[in-house]
Amino acid sequence: MRQNGSGFTAKTLTIVVFLIPLNCYWVVASEAVYASGSPACIALFSNVIFIVFILVILTLIFKKFLANFGFTQAELLTVYVMLCMATAIAGHGFVQILPPLMGHAFQYATPENEWRELFFRYLPSWLTVSDKDVLKGYYEGNANFYLLDNLKEWSVPLLWWSAFIFAFIFVMLGINIIVRKQWIEKDKLAYPIIQLPLAITRQENSSGLLGNRLLWIGFAIAAGIDILNGLNYIYPTIPRIPVKMRDISYLFSDKPWSAIGWLPISFYPVFIGLSFFIPLDLSFSAWFFYLFYKIQRVIGSVIGLNTLPGFPDNDSQSSGAYLALFVISLWGTRAHLCNVFFRTFRKNKSNLKLCSYDTDEPMRYRTAMFSLVLGIVFIAFFCLKAGMTLWLILVFFAIYYAIATAITRMRAELGSPIHDLHFVGPDQIITDFAGTRRLQTADLSMFSLFWFFNRAHYSDIMPQQLEGFKIAERTGINNQKLLYSMIIAVTVGILSTFWAVLHLMYKFGATARVIGYHVGPGWESFNRLQRWLNSPTLTDFGAVGFTFWGFLFTIVLMVMRTHFIWWPFHPTGYAIAGSWAMGTIWMPIFISWITKWTIIKYGSLKTHRQAIPFFLGLILGEFMIGSIWSIIGITLNVPTYKIWV
Repeated sequence: MRQNGSGFTAKTLTIVVFLIPLNCYWVVASEAVYASGSPACIALFSNVIFIVFILVILTLIFKKFLANFGFTQAELLTVYVMLCMATAIAGHGFVQILPPLMGHAFQYATPENEWRELFFRYLPSWLTVSDKDVLKGYYEGNANFYLLDNLKEWSVPLLWWSAFIFAFIFVMLGINIIVRKQWIEKDKLAYPIIQLPLAITRQENSSGLLGNRLLWIGFAIAAGIDILNGLNYIYPTIPRIPVKMRDISYLFSDKPWSAIGWLPISFYPVFIGLSFFIPLDLSFSAWFFYLFYKIQRVIGSVIGLNTLPGFPDNDSQSSGAYLALFVISLWGTRAHLCNVFFRTFRKNKSNLKLCSYDTDEPMRYRTAMFSLVLGIVFIAFFCLKAGMTLWLILVFFAIYYAIATAITRMRAELGSPIHDLHFVGPDQIITDFAGTRRLQTADLSMFSLFWFFNRAHYSDIMPQQLEGFKIAERTGINNQKLLYSMIIAVTVGILSTFWAVLHLMYKFGATARVIGYHVGPGWESFNRLQRWLNSPTLTDFGAVGFTFWGFLFTIVLMVMRTHFIWWPFHPTGYAIAGSWAMGTIWMPIFISWITKWTIIKYGSLKTHRQAIPFFLGLILGEFMIGSIWSIIGITLNVPTYKIWV
C-alpha cells in the first residue's frame, strides 16, 4: 500500500461519513439491543479493527487491477481514528445511555416512589423528554420514531445535549493538543493499543505481517475457539472450549480466605494478545495489585477491619489512585506546560529558551488554549442554565477532566485492555466528601443526568484522541488534517448515535425486545437520586479515608519507582486493579506476562520481536470472528456468542 503524508482525502471522508452511521448502528445494536458483543468496552475497538482489516484486504486484492481503488496507510489509519471517535461516542460508556436517562424519571414515576414531588421540577425541560405518549414508543417498541410529534419532542433536548457533548469532547481535545509534544515526542511511551492497527496497515503487508505464519497460527487458534463456542451457543450439543470467566471462590470457603469473595479466572485470547504489548513491569503490577486488593479483604477479616463500612472500598481507593496519577502526570509535564503558558501569554518570546514549539501541532497553543477556555465557558453556561451552582460546576468538571487525563496517560503508558472504573467519578467523590445534605437538589439532579459519562469509562474518547496523534507521529500523517478528521467524526458520530439509539428503541422497545442493559443505567441514576434526597448524608469519612489512602499509596509507589531501579511495582497497576473488569482479565494478563517474561529471559529481544505476530493474530482472530457473530445476530435478529463476559 502506498504511503501518503495525509489521510484527509475526499476518498477517506466519503467512505467514513458513509461508515460512521452504520458503525454507530452496529455498536448500539450489538451492545444495547442484542447484547451480542461489547465492541466499545474493550480499549481496542473490535468493530473498527474489523472494518479496517476488510479495507486492507480489499486494497491488497485490487491494487494490481485498480490502483486508485486502494487506500494508503495514511488513509487507512485516518479511517481508523475517525471510526474510533464515533465508536467511543456510541459506546455503552457514553452517549448510548443518555437517551434512556432523558425520559426515565417521567416514564417510571409513581405515587409510591414520589419522584414527581422529589425532583421533577429540577429536571430541565429542555434536556429531558416528559411526554408519556412519546416515551411509550421508546419503551414499548413497534413504533415509528419519525412521526412529527416524536421528532418535535426529542429535537430540543438532542440539540442541547449535542452542543454540550461537542464542547465536552473539544475540551479533551484541547488538553491533548497541549500535552501532545511531551507525551508523544519526548516521553516515548509504549502506546500498546495502537500496535495492531499500525501493523495491519503497513505497506509491505503482502510480504510482511500478513505473510507471517505465526500471525495466522494465532489467528487460527482464536478464530477456531470463537467459531466452536459460537456454534455451541446456538447448538448446545456441540462441545465448547471454556475460555470465559468462571468463579473459583468456592475453593476458598474457609475463613479467613472466604473473605476473598468473587474470584474469576478466564483465558480470553484477545486479552492474552493485547497484554503481550504491555511493558513487563506494568503487566506484573496489574495482576499483582488485583490479588493485593483480595489480600486486603483477607487481612481485614483477620484483624476485624471488615466491619468498617464498605471495606476495602475499591472504588474510593481507585478514585484516589487516579487523582494521584493525574498529579504525577502533571508534575512530569510541568516544564512543558510552563513553555506552553509562556508561548500563550507572553508577548515578548524572543529571549525565552523554549524546549517546545507549536508550529507542527494540530493547532497553535494559543488557539488550543482559547478553544479549551471557550469549551469550559459553554459547559459552565449549560450547567448554570440547568440550575447548578457555579463552584460545584468547576469542581465537578475539574475532577472529571483530571480522571480523564489520568486514564489517557495510563493508556499511553500501560495500554490497559479495559478501564471501566465503574462508579468512580466526580459525582461519587463530591457526595462522599461533602455529603448530599450540603448540596442543592438541582445539583444532584444534574449529577443524575450526567450519569451517562460518569457511570463507567469503558469507551472514553480522550485516550483515542491522543493515540490518534501518536499514530500520526509514527506514520507522518499531517496533524492539522487529522484534527479536522477528528472534528468531523465527532460531529457525525454524535448525530449518528442519537439516531441509532432512537431508531432501534422505537423499533424494538427498550423494555420489550431489547436484551442489553439499556434501561438499567436509568434505574441506577434515579434510584440513587431518590436515596440522596430521602436520606441526606454528611461526609462519608470511610470513603474519604480510602480515597486519601489510594492517593498517598500511589504517590509512594511512584516515589519508590523513581528512586529504586529494582522496584517492581508500578502505580498505574494499582489504579486499574480495583475495577470489576480487571477481575475478568487478570488471568489473561498473568498468562501474557509470564509468557513474555519467559521469552525475554530464556530467548532474546529478537525472539520477543519474532513472537509479536502470534499475539497480533490472537487479537485479530478473536475480533474478526467475534464481529462476524455480532453481524449475524443483528442480521438474523437473534442473540449470538460474544467474545467477552
